[in-house]
Amino acid sequence: MIEPTRLEILERLERLSALAPDLRFGQLIANLSFIAAGPWDQTLWDLEDEQLLGAIRKFEEDLSGIEVPVASS
Repeated sequence: MIEPTRLEILERLERLSALAPDLRFGQLIANLSFIAAGPWDQTLWDLEDEQLLGAIRKFEEDLSGIEVPVASS
């Protein structure tokens, strides 16, 4: 069974892909890691799922121009 946080990450990545279809997937992940950890503070390897999920929510909000609700687990 997939953990709820990971499931939400995967679902939101699908939405982000639709909001930013011109970004290659690697660019999307690089942008998210920068949003989550800043420039070279941490490696992508060290990001916790919650940090990545927060970055995804922020980027999704920025791209859609609306506040993105937090899913309840």
